[in-house]
Amino acid sequence: MSEKTFPLSREHLAALAERYPTPFYLYDEGAIRANARRLRAAFSVFPSYREHFAVKAAPNPYLLAVLAREGLGADCSSLPELLLAGAAGIRGEDVMFTSNGTPGAEYHAARQIGAVINLDDITHIDFLASTAGIPDLVCCRYNPGPLKGGNAIIGKPEEAKYGFTREQLFEGFAELRSRGARRFALHTMVASNELNLDYHLETARLLFDLAVEIKTRLSITLEFVNLGGGVGIPYRPEDEAIGWEALAAGIKALYDRILVPAGLSALGIRTEYGRPITGPYGWLVARAVHRKHIYRDYIGLDATMADLMRPAVYGAYHHITIPGKEDAPHTERYDVVGSLCENNDKFAIQRPLPKIVTAAENGAGDFVVIHDAGAHGRAMGFNYNGKLRCGELLLREDGGVIQIRRPETAADYFATLDFDALAAFTQA
Repeated sequence: MSEKTFPLSREHLAALAERYPTPFYLYDEGAIRANARRLRAAFSVFPSYREHFAVKAAPNPYLLAVLAREGLGADCSSLPELLLAGAAGIRGEDVMFTSNGTPGAEYHAARQIGAVINLDDITHIDFLASTAGIPDLVCCRYNPGPLKGGNAIIGKPEEAKYGFTREQLFEGFAELRSRGARRFALHTMVASNELNLDYHLETARLLFDLAVEIKTRLSITLEFVNLGGGVGIPYRPEDEAIGWEALAAGIKALYDRILVPAGLSALGIRTEYGRPITGPYGWLVARAVHRKHIYRDYIGLDATMADLMRPAVYGAYHHITIPGKEDAPHTERYDVVGSLCENNDKFAIQRPLPKIVTAAENGAGDFVVIHDAGAHGRAMGFNYNGKLRCGELLLREDGGVIQIRRPETAADYFATLDFDALAAFTQA
């Protein structure tokens, strides 16, 4: 079981909402730091280890700076993500650049900052050479196809657009060596939000066996293996988290069994966890605005799926609590919804909850806290229906709260439109 808690009392939250109106995201800095330290301590059993936080999960430079101070790097997939990592002080080989369908300008930018380029396709070798040049260190992404099962979010590997086939890897590493590369690494990413420990251990076994075969067939000793990410978090209270200690111990047993006898006892281990680093320590805070009763009961929030799209897109479960009513009986059954012109704009369907009071009824409305939103939450926001994306707050370790991203304004929404040209256009 996973306990679903929120770090602020209702009274503290009410005072905070006077300064920062809902909806907003809140992140717990202390909890994120402690989690990063547990991860690094667990993986310290390896000769070398580096975690490259998946920037796509929470692309905010304040959060990246917190993680950088705890010794984490960054995994980036675009030029803006490279810039965010740099703004947070993460540079050089602390950055993995893992992208697909990559423009030449982005390869060039990654080379300029010394990031580790993780090639997605064998044809990208020629493309990289012609646009940015072949660096000394190159990583290649492996797609195991039918050799590895996928999961519901990322799909089957053989249907995924990512990575080299097995034979392409051998051809690709040989080609890279012939073009001047001298340091090599291997990567894969085959699942997302996976809570089965054995699944992740099987991924490690697959890569370790492949590292041995690369050494045998090509006389190339890999510098590191990046096991990717994909570790899930317990979104439902009945789910069990994967412990960092159990994960690291299981991988180390495979490392000692497969790699050490093959003379690869110095092979580095890298990961690119995102969701399990910040996910459990971020919440979307909204207010109940309207109640609607037709064929079922609805509670309408001031947040929408434009603020958190996972329930609508994936049917994902996010736990919901009502501050001040944590111990109240769940006597009601609601669809908890936003105000978009889309019927899937729902955070929960027929969810048992305490009785919720709305702003339409008392002028304020109950707070509604949506849990486990610290990864792939604000990052996936959008502007459909002209909805403005909400801001982000950081709960500091001393109990203070700072704004780390302001909410969007109408001026932000219209910033890319030229209204002066429009005036001339309409008068022509």
